[in-house]
Amino acid sequence: MKFGICNEIFQNWSLADAMTYAKTAGYDCIELAPFTLLPGTSHKYVTAIPPAERRAIRDTAARIGLEISGIHWVLVQADGLHLTQPDAAVRRRTADYFVALADFCADVGGQTIVVGSPKQRSLTAGVSHAQAWAWATEVFRPAVARAADRGVTICFEPLAPSETNFINTAAEAIAFAQQFDSPAMSVILDVKAMSSEAKPVPQVIRESRGHFAYVHANDANLKGPGFGAVDFRPIAAALRDVAYDGVVSVEVFTFEEGPEAIATQSLAYLKKTFAP
Repeated sequence: MKFGICNEIFQNWSLADAMTYAKTAGYDCIELAPFTLLPGTSHKYVTAIPPAERRAIRDTAARIGLEISGIHWVLVQADGLHLTQPDAAVRRRTADYFVALADFCADVGGQTIVVGSPKQRSLTAGVSHAQAWAWATEVFRPAVARAADRGVTICFEPLAPSETNFINTAAEAIAFAQQFDSPAMSVILDVKAMSSEAKPVPQVIRESRGHFAYVHANDANLKGPGFGAVDFRPIAAALRDVAYDGVVSVEVFTFEEGPEAIATQSLAYLKKTFAP
């Protein structure tokens, strides 16, 4: 397994400085939130990032010796997009944007697109779960094809009912991903999100064997691993049991400890709990 960290933790840092710190701290890779790469713009679409800048991001990571694992928070501040919106024009724009995200991820050297985006997938009034499922499937089909061509995997993220009313469990997310019958469509397991399920987190992991391609490490309290009550030792054991050998990426939602403490203490805790 490789350890990664999400770049938005390094608020107001340049990307190069964030990469350098992550590398020095001992991380293998960094995960990018596209909205952080477009400071000062009100509508933050990756289509506004030109090829030269994409090459520069990839080259900077290579120079520092840090992998870019992929991208996440992909619809944050990309206004006007929605997976289950009744307006077909909105869904078409969203489908087109996911194709653009697949290209962007590949262009910067990433391999994974994490799709959480609770607000942009939640069912609006009058939309049934079955209809939302069909519409979301339709939205993703072109992007899955493009992702397959570009060597990228789209990972759909089950999220807690407190965040969204569409796809709340790992089992649901796996069923959604399986209908594409493509290695370019998979699932991400997030510790915070799994903590909302009725089953223990290690059980969710074991039952998801072979059906997920990425892991987010965090605590149910929205902080980093080791900053709360979640014990990662049985989580690490479950990941070993299912032969997971991908990225375990630190993602947090509250930043009061500061980026240096979040990064260093989270990694120290992961290395301790993941040690054989």
